[in-house]
Amino acid sequence: MEKKKIILDTSAYSAFLKGNEEVKAAIQQADQIFLNPVILGELLAGFSVGKKEEKNRATLQEFLASSRVTVIDIDEETSERYAVILKTLYMNGTPIPTNDIWIAASAMQYGLKVLTMDNHYLNISQILTEYYQAP
Repeated sequence: MEKKKIILDTSAYSAFLKGNEEVKAAIQQADQIFLNPVILGELLAGFSVGKKEEKNRATLQEFLASSRVTVIDIDEETSERYAVILKTLYMNGTPIPTNDIWIAASAMQYGLKVLTMDNHYLNISQILTEYYQAP
């Protein structure tokens, strides 16, 4: 049986922390969970302007310590995939936030499904997306 490998978009991690049952179940069912430096940067930036920075950082460190969680690098190959995705989105007239293109490029590179609450990932034909609507 093929392992379920996901990359967590920032929106999905936030929904997980807020107790979204669908996202919690999807994370629990994943065999491997990946994040990249862009996701970590977005999370840390969000924590830094929030009221629970220390608590959120501690929770993230606990999450990252799981044997199922890996932070993957962004490298030249990721950059090539970023360019392909950006060009396709541009040609289709469906731009999305730059950081999300980097997340999608990592998903494309490593064959990961993006777990997200952001429907604009559905415009990226090069990746698989597991999209959940906010309640």
